Amino acid sequence: MQIEIACRHGSIGEPVRNYIHEKAEKLLTFFERVTQIQVTFDFNGSRVKAEILVDAEHKHDFVAHYEGEDAQISFDQALHKIEHQIKRYKEQVQDHRRDRPLGEIAEAVSLEAEGKNSESEESE
Repeated sequence: MQIEIACRHGSIGEPVRNYIHEKAEKLLTFFERVTQIQVTFDFNGSRVKAEILVDAEHKHDFVAHYEGEDAQISFDQALHKIEHQIKRYKEQVQDHRRDRPLGEIAEAVSLEAEGKNSESEESE
């Protein structure tokens, strides 16, 4: 997995870069198919906008941004949004797989059809 950190119109210190790298790696615990993470900070006066782009296999990018006073706090808030998006996507994928197997569905339909046929025969 590749992690890129970029800054526009300013810079961040090495301790903050290490913190961001460490926190970004933890996204793999939520979704193991993450291939690349791009973190961009845009400094505009006293405001800092953090934007996170996460590339994952077989899925469009996850995107989140947050604007605040501090780079680290802005990153944490944007990371929280990304985590929520990834968790929601993963739940949707897992819920889809938890549907009843096709064999069970076919069996239930055939049982219903047999029940209706026997009811119609009894009424005749």
